[in-house]
Amino acid sequence: MSTPTHGGRAKCLQRLVRLDLPVPRTVALSFDEVHRIAGGEMPDMPGLLSSFDPDALLCVRPSSEDPDWGGPSAILNIGMNDARYVALSDEIGHEAAAALYLRFVQAYAVHVARLDPDQFDEIEDIGQAGLSAALGAYEDEAEEPFPQDPAVQLREVLRSMARAWEGTTARLLRQAKGAPVDAGLGLVVQEMALGLGRGECGSGVLQLANSETGRPQLTGRYLSQSQGRDALRQRHKSLYLERDPRGPSLQDLAPEAFDKLIDFAGLMRRRLREEMQIEFTIRGGEVHILDGVRVERSARAGVRIAVRLAEDGIISQPEAVMRIEPRAISELLHRQVAPGASRVVIGRGIAASPGAATGKIVFSSAEAQASAARGEPCILVRRETSPEDIRGMHAAVAVLTERGGMTSHAAVIGRGLGLPCVVGAARMGFHLDRKTLIGERGRIFREGDTITIDGTSGEVLEGSVQMVEAALDDAFQTLMGWADKARDIGIRANADTPADAATARRFMAQGIGLCRTEHMFFEHDRITPMREMIFADTTEDRQAALAVLLPMQRADFTELFRIMEGLPVCIRLFDPPLHEFLPQDRAGLRDLAEALDLPISDVTRRVESLAEYNPMLGLRGVRLGITVPEIYDMQARAIFEATLDASREGAPVVPEIMLPLVSAKREVELLRTRIDAVAAEVRAERGRTFTYRLGVMAETPRACLRADEIAPHCQFLSFGTNDLTQMTYGLSRDDAGRFMSDYVQQGVFKEDPFHVLDIDGVGELVALGVQRARATNDAVTLSICGEHGGNPESIAFCREVGMTYVSCSPFRVPVARLAAAQLALRETGVERPPRL
Repeated sequence: MSTPTHGGRAKCLQRLVRLDLPVPRTVALSFDEVHRIAGGEMPDMPGLLSSFDPDALLCVRPSSEDPDWGGPSAILNIGMNDARYVALSDEIGHEAAAALYLRFVQAYAVHVARLDPDQFDEIEDIGQAGLSAALGAYEDEAEEPFPQDPAVQLREVLRSMARAWEGTTARLLRQAKGAPVDAGLGLVVQEMALGLGRGECGSGVLQLANSETGRPQLTGRYLSQSQGRDALRQRHKSLYLERDPRGPSLQDLAPEAFDKLIDFAGLMRRRLREEMQIEFTIRGGEVHILDGVRVERSARAGVRIAVRLAEDGIISQPEAVMRIEPRAISELLHRQVAPGASRVVIGRGIAASPGAATGKIVFSSAEAQASAARGEPCILVRRETSPEDIRGMHAAVAVLTERGGMTSHAAVIGRGLGLPCVVGAARMGFHLDRKTLIGERGRIFREGDTITIDGTSGEVLEGSVQMVEAALDDAFQTLMGWADKARDIGIRANADTPADAATARRFMAQGIGLCRTEHMFFEHDRITPMREMIFADTTEDRQAALAVLLPMQRADFTELFRIMEGLPVCIRLFDPPLHEFLPQDRAGLRDLAEALDLPISDVTRRVESLAEYNPMLGLRGVRLGITVPEIYDMQARAIFEATLDASREGAPVVPEIMLPLVSAKREVELLRTRIDAVAAEVRAERGRTFTYRLGVMAETPRACLRADEIAPHCQFLSFGTNDLTQMTYGLSRDDAGRFMSDYVQQGVFKEDPFHVLDIDGVGELVALGVQRARATNDAVTLSICGEHGGNPESIAFCREVGMTYVSCSPFRVPVARLAAAQLALRETGVERPPRL
């Protein structure tokens, strides 16, 4: 790929000239030349001006590598002075000439001479009186007359624009948009083709595609200088315009010019291989093309435009796949705040789960469920969520938390549910006891007040905001089909419920890579027997309590298997510490004592005895499976019985059972023996056979380092990078949001390691685990099931180390599919085209 030297605008204009389009004479200054101008080394001004007609007015426009990086404002009508004003007055009239001169004086004063803009913004008269006022104000402020020499005017414009680009503020702004530190700016000096004079004259823009939908639609505006009104109007699904009832259209005023513009736009689309917007003027019926820029587009329009270009044979299908930014796909899967909608920001946090929703504030799961029962959308506001908030999250339309990061409970569950979520909004005041939420500027919001959560930007907004709906249309499905042909790594979904599985299936996941079974125990009809099991003193009592849960778990798994028929389902056995299932407040303890028919003092003591100093590093995962084996026995039986039930009506099911938090091969040996025994019992009882696959969730550093010992005892090994990152850094994923932005801003971490996989540290552990596991079991299936599985940068690493698949939240599956396809295509030489 060639190194850019003059910027996108200059390159595009050069291509328009080569297409023999009527482009006014243009000179492009390179990045290097503009850099020299900023340093005080000016070009040969007489030589530069000799390229143009002596009486021509000029404009200077920025030409950066990417238009999103911004740049200084364009300056028009350079060369306008007292003598040119007199000459133009005879040609186009005094008022029109005065308006041109005035606009130049105002722009020059503010953007070049850096004079007080208030002195010039207050001038309302755009005629000769206004021009006199502007020239007088300039002389007063600058203490010298307005410059009359076109060479001086052009020199100062070039110097001002070059220095503005290299200023500290401009550099920081474009770096925030992803520009490199040394990003260059080109400048385009162009002869102006004024849309003024005799005959039909005017100026406008035109494009052949709708910026919001991407569908074919002639869109634009045209200001006829003789008519003084917008004469180009939109008409859906047509390249030709009906008469405007308020006046004649461009098609009526200048039919030949109109037809030429349509032809020019079609030619640019075919030859530049992009939907382009034309900036044009018409003078005496003749068309002049001033510029061509890539049509601005929403994410929805971007997909449709790429697909249409491929279907029309203008670009290839792989090129269409490469043109869509994977993260932009998220905007199509969720409702979003409408572009240009009014936003009153009351708080900010981490954009943990994309999409937007409006609802009334509630401060507890019970209130969320009550609100949903009344049919009222609500926003669940918590300090942080826990597994017992699951029902409230299902009832809410969005979640806001004071604490947490990208892999906190609220973030992970929110992404799984497709629920807009902002976490770590620590600068807001969360007063749950008083049922108030305080905005960053002190505004108080109470329960029942309406707010909007924008999980895409991480902003909390006051009141309701205009939205645009999700759009999984035919163009989206077509593009994703092309992506699937190209990618070479599997994409599964993390799905805990039948609803999650249905979403995963709809988004074409290739199976479930992680089903967290503990969330199933928090349903209202299950929490009591779960607590009875925790309080049981003997194996028999635990088994009796779990016997109540067995048919429920079996029904859950049966439904999952049926939804995912023909696709693998990986079920992680019970993982969290037991204290998460127990109440902590007095009312909850009283209810539990009543349900268990025990004195509240006994219940309180037992709950306190189960408390741990650091429960996430305590009795959880395989440690529970070994010390309280009845839990895993019940879950294994439920999985195997569901396997047989689901296989009776559909394709044979081969369940995958995953052991969490493994650190040693002996843990796998002990639990495999018990699970094999349960499998044998179920086969004997049902008189039918089945197979299953046993695997390990590698989420401790030791599991990665000892993968060569663990791999021979399992069929698959999946890296749980949420916990692995937490343990490698010694960093709480729930609390890191409080300081993570400061760490990233100050360069301690390049990115939030819970958002983008830390390749240097955590990645090295994963790579070692992959290498050592393959060394002793070359048939082992390797994957990643942490939230990094949906991150494009992390997928690149997974492909590089040789993983079989990645697994992520259902709503991130399309993002992962597209990112994986682009990685594979890039290796074959297909690149994303530069922005025009």
